[in-house]
Amino acid sequence: MNTQSPPKISIGQIEKQLRLRLSGYPPAAWGRKQTDDWDRQTRFIYHIADWAELAQKIAPLDKPLADYAVHRWFNFWSAQAVERMFCRLPGVQANLDPYDRLVDFSIRGITFDHKTSVFPKRYGRTPRFAWQNRADLIGWLYRHQSRQQRFHTANRLFIILYNRAGQHWQLRADLRGLYRVIEEYVTNFEPSKLVRVELDGTTALSDIIWLVR
Repeated sequence: MNTQSPPKISIGQIEKQLRLRLSGYPPAAWGRKQTDDWDRQTRFIYHIADWAELAQKIAPLDKPLADYAVHRWFNFWSAQAVERMFCRLPGVQANLDPYDRLVDFSIRGITFDHKTSVFPKRYGRTPRFAWQNRADLIGWLYRHQSRQQRFHTANRLFIILYNRAGQHWQLRADLRGLYRVIEEYVTNFEPSKLVRVELDGTTALSDIIWLVR
């Protein structure tokens, strides 16, 4: 959970701004791996929900840093919407401690962080294999997560995005689709079906929610 205080904006408004990014900025690579240094330089993304305002803010930046800021902004605001989706559903309680980075919410008393990721190219297996062997992909995701601020081995729900046309990242803006699969997951939530992950001497509970287009 981020310790910043983002502007109050509805899920519908977030979706509108995310879609403006899709049409208003060309696809771009991260430019470099996520680092605490560049994270510090782009902290302004937490306070800007409006795409036009962000575009103005990044205009004077070097392109690699501007691209990095756009990626962080897009991912952050999509994640904000996803967290709110969970927390509006029955059986889900928000974590009210803004300084607790290990817990976003609890489902039926089980605490979770959540992370939305595109289907990883480096995984080396097909989406079908991952669908049928979720424990394998979950283990891979834990082992290959960023070693920066969000690294941990606590309970985590992964929302995995897969677009058959290859534009997986764009599904972060499909908030209606995300809400549909999240609502279905929470409605049918079964603690006994969670995957147990042994890592660094700890045991975590995890699962995958898929959005496929």
